[in-house]
Amino acid sequence: MANLKASDAEDARLREAGFDPAAAPDRAVEKLEALRGAPGVADGAIARALGAIASPAAAAALARMEAQAAGAVRREIRRALYRLRQRGIEPPRTVMQAARAIAEARTGAAEAGLDALLSPADADGARVVWLLKSRPGGGIRRLWGLVSERDGMLGVNLTSLTRKELRQDRADLERRAGVPMVEADWRVADFILCDAWRRTPEAGRREAGNFFAMRAELVAASPPAALDHPIYRDFAGEIEHDPPAELMAEPEAGAFTFGPEAVRGYAEEIANLRNSVIVLNRAQQEERALLVVERAIGELLAGGNGVRLRRHLEDTAHYLARTGRRTQAGWAAAAAARLRDGADLKRIPFFQAFVRAQLGAVIAREEEQRREEPRLIMTPAEAMRARQAAMRRPR
Repeated sequence: MANLKASDAEDARLREAGFDPAAAPDRAVEKLEALRGAPGVADGAIARALGAIASPAAAAALARMEAQAAGAVRREIRRALYRLRQRGIEPPRTVMQAARAIAEARTGAAEAGLDALLSPADADGARVVWLLKSRPGGGIRRLWGLVSERDGMLGVNLTSLTRKELRQDRADLERRAGVPMVEADWRVADFILCDAWRRTPEAGRREAGNFFAMRAELVAASPPAALDHPIYRDFAGEIEHDPPAELMAEPEAGAFTFGPEAVRGYAEEIANLRNSVIVLNRAQQEERALLVVERAIGELLAGGNGVRLRRHLEDTAHYLARTGRRTQAGWAAAAAARLRDGADLKRIPFFQAFVRAQLGAVIAREEEQRREEPRLIMTPAEAMRARQAAMRRPR
């Protein structure tokens, strides 16, 4: 609600500065471009206004703005561009090419000959990342990294291969892992590697090798400390909608785990509801379980856990899009955006399903352990049921 009121106020100030939404499209676009940088006029309001003008000139103005924007303003611009694309309006190709050149020059991101391959994270949060660079005389230099979402970098090496050897290595890895590696934005792969190295304990770094020295042989730019992930640009329209629970059907999305020690307390609360000596019907159990789940969402997804899950979802969206699952990729991008923006996650279907799955896995594992271990002590519910059964036996 606060964000809505802020945007309404920005839009009102834009009209006070002389913008008329009812003006002819060309004149409206011209006025909006003239108002950029004017005191009290927000670029986000200009972007929203341009997104409502069904004109190629409005799309071109947005493309020029995007090349120089960042953060919330860039997200507003991309949403406006998405709205125009839904109406069949695209920026002229020449404008897009010029904007792209400006953006690359601004970020210093034009590294020649760099490519990347990624595997999805497995059940332990580990994945393989390859950063590749073509050699002038032929062949490929490959920076190979095995990284973990929990433990940082587990291994890294730098080798030279022919393209045939690279294809064979990829085929072998995909056969062993049972999942495909995908071509990815090299900036995403580079950030994954750099971030993993920073999170690696000192002892692990000694075992993993001299990562930054190896990286310097492929990448001239300084190691990135943050990443403006491309999924927010690629799925600017999709992230407007809350992610559904169906995202959990994608194994890559559900691969992230907090570990049993983090969720055991919440899992025990839900298990105790089932074994309570107080008779609860199904609706009452579900109502109380929902309160536990909502509290777990608020506590488990805060701080560092929330950042780790957001990064997992960002990279999952990147991977899903490159394996032909665009709809599911949009859901993952929306989930990451909710974490990024600090949204209230408690009533969002995906996060409820995600936390329920985490708690359910711990409950199932501990119930299995109890079945395998003989016990001398009954729970109160078990004792009550045993007593009732004894009373019903014929004497």
